[in-house]
Amino acid sequence: MSNKIIIITAPSGAGKTSITHYLLNKYPLLSFSVSAATREARAMEREGVDYYFMSVEAFKEKIKENAFIEWEMVYEGKYYGTLKSEIERIWDEGKTPMLDIDIKGAIHVQQQFPDNSLSIFIEPPSVAELKKRLESRGTETAETVATRINKAGYEISFKEHFNVCIVNDNLQNACFETEKVIGNFLDWTDTDDEYGI
Repeated sequence: MSNKIIIITAPSGAGKTSITHYLLNKYPLLSFSVSAATREARAMEREGVDYYFMSVEAFKEKIKENAFIEWEMVYEGKYYGTLKSEIERIWDEGKTPMLDIDIKGAIHVQQQFPDNSLSIFIEPPSVAELKKRLESRGTETAETVATRINKAGYEISFKEHFNVCIVNDNLQNACFETEKVIGNFLDWTDTDDEYGI
């Protein structure tokens, strides 16, 4: 079996993390690819589980070493990236990595693995709905909400770059739809018992 990669991307607040968690909880042969990040850990976030937290200096050192499949300065001074070693670790376990990453990062990974990656863009029903979701989180300031909303409009313009676009106007339906697309990509129909479908 050739090593495959699943990439899930979306504007912030569109629901990609909820969909990713749904799939990871259901299918043990999918494994979350832990990204590296230079931001501070939020409450409840754990090193090596949610992110590999690094200083900006350490991150830049990894860039020099060509240690990333993709990296991006997502917001001013805040770097995120996918380590090559993380993808190799998951493949070595005989699993398929699931990347929950930024739009530009997703395009970079897709370009490097054109034949064995599946890229899924999760689209919010509207930018207004996205704003409502971000505000209801209670973790964002008015300023960060405005920044994310401006960025979202720009990011949605890239949706045609991805293999599949799924509109998340109902989370459960979006989860099922994503599951079906991934199932086809990984040929789950042949191994129903193994995957617990």
